[in-house]
Amino acid sequence: MIGYIDCECIIYDSQSLKDKRAVLQRVLTRIKQKYNVSISEIEFQDTWQRTKFGIVAISSSKVQTERELHNVLQFIDSFPEIERTVTSFEWF
Repeated sequence: MIGYIDCECIIYDSQSLKDKRAVLQRVLTRIKQKYNVSISEIEFQDTWQRTKFGIVAISSSKVQTERELHNVLQFIDSFPEIERTVTSFEWF
């Protein structure tokens, strides 16, 4: 089962693209180290207070994939500098 999430976020304290990149680098690196998912910024690369992640997880069962993706979303929510706004799931 393949699970895909589109996840839009706002980074309130970012005053420049450099600030945004520092926050994103920290978040993306920790997610890649801790969870068995692929994650990348897929939109708003030149906007300094918005971002959109694409997150993909693959496993043999939908329950296991869904659990992993929800854990990633909870981890993103644990960062005080990022607020998750629009999130959508797709299953393949």
